[in-house]
Amino acid sequence: MRNVPFLYSLLVLTLVINACSDAKPPAEKVTKAEVTSDSPRARESFSILLAGTPIGKLEVDHDAGRTLIDYEYRNNGRGPSIKESLSFGENGFPSAWTIEGTATFGNEIDEHFVLAGAEASWKDTTGTGSTTLEEPRLYVSQEASPYAIWVYARALLADEDHSLPVLPGGTLRLDEIEQLSLENTEGDIAATAYALSGIELNPTYFLLDDEGAFLAVMAPRFSIIRAGYEAEDERLRGLATEYDARRFELIQKKVAHNFTGPVRIENVHIFDPHTQTRSEVVSVVVLGKRIEKIIPLKSPLVSGEVLIDGAGGTLLAGMYEMHGHASQNRALLNIAAGVTSIRDMGNNNEVLSDFIAKIKNGRLAGPRITRSGFIEGKSPFNSNNGILVSNQEEAIAAVREYSNGEYHQIKIYNSMNPDWVPAMVAEAHANGLKVAGHVPAFSNADAMIAAGYDEMTHINQVMLGWVLEEGEDTRTLLRLTALRRLPALELDDPKVTATIDAMVTGNVAIDPTLAIHEALLHSRNGAVSPGMVDFIDHMPVGVQRGAKTAWADIATPEDDKAYWAAFDKIIETVKLMHDKGILLVPGTDLGGSFNYHRELELYQLVGMSPPEILKWASYDMAAYLGQEQELGSIEAGKLADFFLVPGDPTIDLKDIKTISMVVKDGVVYFPSEIYPEFGITPFVDAPDVSLP
Repeated sequence: MRNVPFLYSLLVLTLVINACSDAKPPAEKVTKAEVTSDSPRARESFSILLAGTPIGKLEVDHDAGRTLIDYEYRNNGRGPSIKESLSFGENGFPSAWTIEGTATFGNEIDEHFVLAGAEASWKDTTGTGSTTLEEPRLYVSQEASPYAIWVYARALLADEDHSLPVLPGGTLRLDEIEQLSLENTEGDIAATAYALSGIELNPTYFLLDDEGAFLAVMAPRFSIIRAGYEAEDERLRGLATEYDARRFELIQKKVAHNFTGPVRIENVHIFDPHTQTRSEVVSVVVLGKRIEKIIPLKSPLVSGEVLIDGAGGTLLAGMYEMHGHASQNRALLNIAAGVTSIRDMGNNNEVLSDFIAKIKNGRLAGPRITRSGFIEGKSPFNSNNGILVSNQEEAIAAVREYSNGEYHQIKIYNSMNPDWVPAMVAEAHANGLKVAGHVPAFSNADAMIAAGYDEMTHINQVMLGWVLEEGEDTRTLLRLTALRRLPALELDDPKVTATIDAMVTGNVAIDPTLAIHEALLHSRNGAVSPGMVDFIDHMPVGVQRGAKTAWADIATPEDDKAYWAAFDKIIETVKLMHDKGILLVPGTDLGGSFNYHRELELYQLVGMSPPEILKWASYDMAAYLGQEQELGSIEAGKLADFFLVPGDPTIDLKDIKTISMVVKDGVVYFPSEIYPEFGITPFVDAPDVSLP
């Protein structure tokens, strides 16, 4: 959610659970809640926690009719810094709102909203807007701190049906979930849990106290809690996880088609990854979780068959998102995008284990997940995933902990001491684990390749070693901002050649994550990000606003030119690697789904053809993970993981963006039924289905 940046980049959000529809309006004292300079809540302080670790602050001062907000956090060397000034009209709506600072990746924030009589005007990173209001209208900020949730909640609670049309567009809705209490050393406090939704893909879960004051906001890994109540962090994150699960469980019951008998998908071409061609028109029969057989089109029907008309479209094996950070809120959207398998590249281990269990026991729909064991060194800049270590002994012990059969590889991160890496790699390989990762700070890709990495993660992690000066710290945003140095790089430079030759000799793969680099380097304020052009019109208004916001701080024309050209240099480099025979691995680090389609599309710039990309995204990645006997192609006896597109993506790869049906584990899904649950306009109708 870009209108509240922490919601967009950190919170794992879901739509409100259906049970909320029967919620009763809260007490009058809540709907009329006010905070003034002489009230007990005149100054509010909140702790920001990521997986239980403090990472920042939210300070609020209600001073003589104005609300001043100071918001900042740092995780993984980055985060927003925001200061706000907010005034309210008599109706409780904002009348003046100023938001200044920097966003997570450095983009400057300078947002203003003013309501003068019936005239409303605003300026944000997408541009300016104004309107004459016939009746009061709540403004939803693009870049505000999380305290904006309280601003919206107060206005919504005062409305009879807790739903309001908002500026610049869309409708915001509030639903009550449950009553609960929180504890601190001074005793219990009554609270109400709510879900705020309507203009984004998923809602935000938060708490108000019994006086209507802001108490907490929570997600499975992230929370902001009133100072003094930090001990409730784990419980609140667990509640957010459960709210997510209930929501998606209800959606799954609506959209998952578990047909009891055989299912025949007729009149389809099958993409064969071995030949990279489409078959003649045939029918595919699924029984249970597996593909039973592939038969000629005119074969006699069998009693009890469900018949799905493929209408001459193309059936393709489910695709692999190889740089995911799996979560409940992304799972069903990945299924709808034909992404039936994900390699998770680092997560909260307990949260991910719980999520995988819910998929396996059938409570939730989701892709198959291959796990990476995340290991990070402790530092002021460390990420808060996986296992944090302070010395080489702890690092080796972490590798051993991941050697329990549940993990495919370990992933090493930025703050790791590079001197420990050779021992970690040796321990991993001795236990049958692959090794992937970032380049630890103050080292370079050459050292990690020599240490035994099997795969490099992110193309910038390799290329930075060619442009950084000794001693520069990549634990900070420098690992992104230094990319503006790339245009001056010559790819025949001996240091470039040495690295690429070492990757070839060592059979080292790379996960370039092109889509996230495109978003960083080519997004600009006021223009739709190039990677989102094809689908942005189908998205909720909040997502559309976010698509017109730059990531980086592009302050000068020279910066603009350098960042733009840096992505061209990245494409040249990845093409060189591909031409040299280095294995590329497709992943987004952006949650997959629509971004995964863009990731694949970008590899046409590298010189890969659509048929080559389709094979690579399915069969090749199944083989890379040792799963090709069960997945990666549509063959009798294999697991029924595939998707249907009306067109021919071997000619136009964009056809994978219009998927009409997905089958995962034999369960049938129609994206046209899934997308409205997220406020997304479907791209194509479902195929015709005939029941026996």
